[in-house]
Amino acid sequence: MSASSDMLRFLACGSVDDGKSTLIGHLIHLTGNLPDDQLHVLEAESARIGTTSGALNYSLLLDGLMAEREQGITIDVAYRYFETPRRKFIVADTPGHESYTRNMATGASHCTAALILVDASQGVLPQTRRHVLICVLMGIRNLLFAVNKMDQAGWEEMRFRRIEENCHRMAEKAGLLASCRCNLLAVPVSALQGDNLTALSDRMPWYGGATVLEWLESSAAEEAVVDAPFRLPVQYVLKGSNDGWGCQQDGEGCPAGRDGRATWRSYAGSVVSGRVCVGDRIVILPSGVETTVERLLIGDRKADSADTGMAVSLVLAGEHDIVRGDCLAHPVDRPEQAGLFKVRLVWMDQQPLYAGRRYLFRSVFGTIEARISRIRDRVGLDAYQLLAADRLAQNDIGEVELSLARLFPFDPYSENRETGAFILIDRISNATVACGMIQHPLRRGSNIHWQREELTRELRAGLNGQKPCVIWLTGLSGSGKSTLANCLERMLHDMGHHTMLLDGDNVRHGLNRDLGFTEADRIENIRRIGEVAKLMTDAGLIVITAFISPFRADRNMVRALLPDGEFIEIHVATPLEVCETRDPKGLYRKARNGEIPNFTGVNAPYEEPLRPELLLDTTARSAKDCADDIMSLLRQDGFI
Repeated sequence: MSASSDMLRFLACGSVDDGKSTLIGHLIHLTGNLPDDQLHVLEAESARIGTTSGALNYSLLLDGLMAEREQGITIDVAYRYFETPRRKFIVADTPGHESYTRNMATGASHCTAALILVDASQGVLPQTRRHVLICVLMGIRNLLFAVNKMDQAGWEEMRFRRIEENCHRMAEKAGLLASCRCNLLAVPVSALQGDNLTALSDRMPWYGGATVLEWLESSAAEEAVVDAPFRLPVQYVLKGSNDGWGCQQDGEGCPAGRDGRATWRSYAGSVVSGRVCVGDRIVILPSGVETTVERLLIGDRKADSADTGMAVSLVLAGEHDIVRGDCLAHPVDRPEQAGLFKVRLVWMDQQPLYAGRRYLFRSVFGTIEARISRIRDRVGLDAYQLLAADRLAQNDIGEVELSLARLFPFDPYSENRETGAFILIDRISNATVACGMIQHPLRRGSNIHWQREELTRELRAGLNGQKPCVIWLTGLSGSGKSTLANCLERMLHDMGHHTMLLDGDNVRHGLNRDLGFTEADRIENIRRIGEVAKLMTDAGLIVITAFISPFRADRNMVRALLPDGEFIEIHVATPLEVCETRDPKGLYRKARNGEIPNFTGVNAPYEEPLRPELLLDTTARSAKDCADDIMSLLRQDGFI
């Protein structure tokens, strides 16, 4: 590629089968970027598969997976590189199917322009609207709507004009036109036949605007960020004792080690924005310590400065406690630090998102535990209206409040795409469940601080002569949890131990009387109980709970609130048929008759514990026998 031309990163997106791969493949061919050997392979593959009128199947240039060729759809993101005399390009061909929206979002996060395909015979579809919204949320301001398959639409101008108007209206509602830097165009094309890709088509004389290639060549690449605030997330801490890396023993700043050789410690990472120079004052976050850049190394070569995108290593004045994930920035223009944010999410997981769930928050500044405090709304795709929601389903886009376990450095996504972006990771499966963009911090808790208490939980527990814990009985309705909890508490009380019993039905008469039995309400029910149980263990009590608590994530959420070993999960694993035979409250009968929706075990799921501390079955055993097993466990682990 020519080094003189600038780079444009763009993606091709849109609904499934709108012709994205065909358009990009044909564009690569028309611009002379298809070598002869690849052309011969393409001709042979097209002949083998069979195409309309014997034309080349240009989608084969990008759809490399066997499943993609068999189904005729794009599944994974395919990156291709090509150039023209004016500039060079990196294009991400992204899938259009709704099931692969996460792949499209991944491609969009690295691009500054989007080529959005619209089928002329179908017009704008829901997935087209979703892709446009994701592009706008990702900060893409250059949008080209390629109205494809005009050959199948009879080259009709009126059809194109209607779709063009819909595209402009869609971009306006998505918030694109509110930006003074937007670049928006609609072009009628035939990806298969090449019309209006690199030259204006004689079959559409009524269109006299730019071709696809002209628009790509004239679109602004990513704005220069040299003048943006300096940000460097530390990725590695390098240290050693040698004369390399610019360190010398002649007083140039590297202290001498025990063997007389120079020692050094440097902090390596990529400059995500701004510029850093030798002699600059910088601040280390989150500690807030200020220091000076003594030496700047690019590889093993000394340099005076480093710009955005460069991988560098900085030697700082003095000794500092810096770890991976810390942020180096200019003191006068440092990123904000907060622990509560309003964010936008693209939810990717099959399991819905509910308020109260905990995840791992990962950005360029490291990983930290996070909790969804509140779901504010969901974006409706019809008119991009904000809709009230208590959950986000797969591929939904919404606004939520996110609470982190500690203060975290960040910039709003609108100001810095690198330091304002993040992903959420499921703590159990390690799957990426969402990508997000920080909008702004929520400052309503800035005046709240932890008050130091004179008496610790250990002192309170010692006065009671016991070790606090939460005994969490989980199981289906009718499994015997409440009976077992009562029996266990009586045993502990007779031995002189201080206890508190939290029963599912009793709590809903007071603390949780405002909650129903939807998934969102069940999650909030367990969250509140977990917080109450934690406070009671801080008082030195042994807490016994009896809740169905059907979701593993919620039980794990409570476990995470407590010190290691103080959450004892006991699965009362009485089979469903036995529970239904008992039916002490007549609930199963009502659920089977459709009178009770969302009833666990009948029309709502129960996720059994994977590794409970104890598993009990009350089918043929008395409550006392089962309670004896729990007492033995408590003695064994030193709680009583």
